[in-house]
Parts: sequence; structure tokens; C-alpha cells
Amino acid sequence: MRKVFEMDHPLIQHKLTLIRSKDTGSKEFRELVKEVSMLMGYEVTRHLPLEDIEIETPVCKATSKVLAGRKLGIVPILRAGLGMVDGFLSLLPAAKVGHVGLYRDPETLEPVEYYCKVPTDVNERELLVVDPMLATGGSARAAIRFIKEKGATNIKFVCLIGCPEGIKALHDEHPDVDIYIGSIDEKLNSHAYIEPGLGDAGDRLYGTK
Repeated sequence: MRKVFEMDHPLIQHKLTLIRSKDTGSKEFRELVKEVSMLMGYEVTRHLPLEDIEIETPVCKATSKVLAGRKLGIVPILRAGLGMVDGFLSLLPAAKVGHVGLYRDPETLEPVEYYCKVPTDVNERELLVVDPMLATGGSARAAIRFIKEKGATNIKFVCLIGCPEGIKALHDEHPDVDIYIGSIDEKLNSHAYIEPGLGDAGDRLYGTK
């Protein structure tokens, strides 16, 4: 069983409160999601390996550290996951970006893939699958399943807000995937929304209903 990392950084918690507020409009909501994603990126990438290189400062030669060349990829789950991409790219401009699109079959209620495009060398990359919410876990489980079918073996899931039900569902199917989460909320309600949550992330990002 892999681990769940809940972020306790004061800036993340402060900005999540602003994101949750029903009075936060789409423009500010998008900006806050980007900011929180970037802040979460510091923790998600804490494990990246370093190597020493020799440089010359204005004073003298020195040995200093750089990233050891690990390949990274960011894969948003459409459409709400797109709101998190720019925050991660601010930290990781060399990362490749894939996309996974899903819809729910009205009869079976199961997620169906309508689009899945990831870097061709996906088996060599560490992938960050991003989506603001982890509610039932259905979309996250399906997206990761489709990405694994493309050859990915090193995956982390990153979300702003989740709940115990979604965490359990994701780990039951994908016990090899670590979860990085801004806040673990209380529960799902009878409409499968996280409480207290933030409502529908996609609608709030893009001003739709």
C-alpha cells in the first residue's frame, strides 16, 4: 500500500479556504487553483534526485547541485484537471503534458475514455495525474488504468480536496499510486459531492453550470 500525503502548509490551507468560498468568482478561483498547485508541487517533487555539477560563479569555481535528469509528465483529467497544469509547469517547465478525457456512461455509470494521449516515452517518466477533486474515485481510477495501459509504471495522483471514500477506492484499485492531497474532507454526501468541498471544480473554473 502506498502513502497518502495531506498538505499542512499554512499558505496551502489559507488559499484552499478562499477556493472553497462560494463568493470566489471564476477568475480568482482559477488563479488560486494555479497558486495552490504550484505550492503543492514543492512537496510532490521533494524526492527528486540531485547530482553535482561544476559551475563558475562571479567569485570562483564551485560544485553545486542540479536535478539528475528524471523525466516528468503531467496528466490532467479533463476538464477540471487543466486548471492545475500551469501551476506545475511554473515549477517544471520541461515536463511533458498528456491528457485523459472521460465521461460517465448513463446506463452503467462507469467512466468511459474518449481521449487519452500521453508522452510516447511514458514508461520512462514519472507521471503526475492531476484533478482538483477526489470524490468517488471513479474518474481517477479509470484515468490511471488507461494510462497504465499505455505503459506507465510510475504514477502519483495529486488533488486539492478529497475524502476517505475516494482515497480508499483509488488505493483499492491502484495500491502502487501515492496520493498528494491538499485537504481530506469529511465525507461524500448523497449526491456524491464532497462535504464541505468546493462544489463542482470544472463549473467554478470555467463559469459553467
